[in-house]
Amino acid sequence: MKNVLLICGAGASSGFMAAAIRKAAKKRKMEMSVFAKSESQLNEYIDKTDILLIGPHLAYMEADITAETAGKNVKVAVIPQLIYGTIDGNKALDFILGMED
Repeated sequence: MKNVLLICGAGASSGFMAAAIRKAAKKRKMEMSVFAKSESQLNEYIDKTDILLIGPHLAYMEADITAETAGKNVKVAVIPQLIYGTIDGNKALDFILGMED
């Protein structure tokens, strides 16, 4: 089971995205834990995270977040705006699966 953490400014918009990803994973019969939090909560959840997705509006923080996760087995990426803006759970899930390759 993969644990995916989405972070955004307050955790609200990423909450909708996380729900869409969970729904897409369920339809594909995949076990995946997807949760959304504010970027200020990152340190509380990083140790139970396999994949960390950053909201596109926080792309400027990617280098700092990647540095914060150094030494941990966490893959970090910014969710493309096209996927995030349309809250497309299927495309987001494809993006996550592509990160595992």
